[in-house]
Amino acid sequence: MAGCKRIAILTSGGDAPGMNAAIRAAALVGRAAGADIVGVERGYRGLLDDAFVPLMPGDVSGILREGGTILGSARCKDFHHREVRDKARGILANRGIDGLIVIGGNGSLTGALHLADPKEIGSGAPLKIIGLPASIDNDLGMTGMSIGVDTAMNTIVEACDKIADTATAHDRTFIIEVMGRDCGYLAMTSAIAVGADLALFPESGKPESAIIDQIVQTVLTVRGRSGSRRSRRVLIIKAEGVAVPTDRLKQLVDARLRDHAPDADPSGIETRVTVLGHVVRGGRPSAFDRLLGSRLGNVAVRALVAGDSHKMAAWMPQEDLPEEIGARSPFDPKCWLVDLAAVLAETENLLSGRSPLTRWRAGAFDEIEDALLL
Repeated sequence: MAGCKRIAILTSGGDAPGMNAAIRAAALVGRAAGADIVGVERGYRGLLDDAFVPLMPGDVSGILREGGTILGSARCKDFHHREVRDKARGILANRGIDGLIVIGGNGSLTGALHLADPKEIGSGAPLKIIGLPASIDNDLGMTGMSIGVDTAMNTIVEACDKIADTATAHDRTFIIEVMGRDCGYLAMTSAIAVGADLALFPESGKPESAIIDQIVQTVLTVRGRSGSRRSRRVLIIKAEGVAVPTDRLKQLVDARLRDHAPDADPSGIETRVTVLGHVVRGGRPSAFDRLLGSRLGNVAVRALVAGDSHKMAAWMPQEDLPEEIGARSPFDPKCWLVDLAAVLAETENLLSGRSPLTRWRAGAFDEIEDALLL
């Protein structure tokens, strides 16, 4: 199969620390392999605007340590329409682009698959694509970790450690909201990493009343323990995708706690809310994300140069997959090239709760919470 000679790199959707590492690796390795490498600014929106920029070694040499993406990103709902994708394919053909690396999440990789659909291309110039998983929510199937997750986790842990200090000093309960619209991975794992008393995540499927009961029970149990003052603070990590808005959650919890101790000093049980929001997306990438982005960028561009297409470069150190789904990359023993359509199907299972992994995560946290309340 003929390999690609002119490759474009595009970052799309939510930015993630480590995207720049992937851009840098793909640009440098691709040029060393004899391909011409260019960037597309502002994702699919920039592609439709014909916003191409060169990616020479000097353009990417210092970006490894930078957060976000030097190419920029933007949402592009118009890309759902066939005629818009036809326009994008025409622009790529006019630019002589025969290979495209798309770095992003579920929607970005879905767009890539449609863009390179042979049925839509017809007799036009073929386009080869390779996707890279970049999502701080870690909500993509068939990869152990997505670019940006480790940095986001470190940011959450640092913030929660600081909040824990003031929570301990004042015997307060803090509800800390982290990102995770459809996937509660960040809430789950950060709760373990910071020693939180409770994690709230959308995969549990609990109704509002059960969530309130869970929080109140946790607060009363922790505060009822004998021992040092340190044991009286409560940390609760909540994913943004939990159905109950955080402000309403606080109001309902406060009301229930007052009912349990109507004669107590109002300052006795205080709840506070901290929404970390987009702070979680920012910051310089961790060493792990720099390495992960570099490894996946290397695998992706080498795959295109070798003539591969319709795959996602994945990081799965110890997995084994059926041959029809993917194979270990010959360019990195801990990376795989996985069928992109299969990735998107598994992602849908992950987000809908049909995946065994989703069910395992929810079940594991039920057991953890039971242990914490002993």
